[in-house]
Amino acid sequence: MNAVQEYIDGIAPDHRPLFDRVNGLILEAFPEASPVLSYGVPTYRVAERKLYIGGWQHGVSIYGWGKDCDDGFSPRHPTLVSGRGTIRLRPQDAAEIPDDELRGLIRAALEA
Repeated sequence: MNAVQEYIDGIAPDHRPLFDRVNGLILEAFPEASPVLSYGVPTYRVAERKLYIGGWQHGVSIYGWGKDCDDGFSPRHPTLVSGRGTIRLRPQDAAEIPDDELRGLIRAALEA
């Protein structure tokens, strides 16, 4: 088993569906972005851009998007922004966010 799959298998069961949702949206938009483990979390790379997805106690965090590379996600959801370049999604928050909005964030973060 590879390190990424071991990481994914270790995500808390109540947060795994959210991780799988974000992972699926990334791979749908960028099938060439197979994850590797970097800084201890799954990392998706497209050209020079990277997006990190970590499963944590609160849910899932998305790291690595640039200030102007979030398709307006941050201004629409300022309470989910935690520090520079980090979005903290709890399952209950993510339930209110449509896939198209997450797709916009993912595309803006990974398109060169």
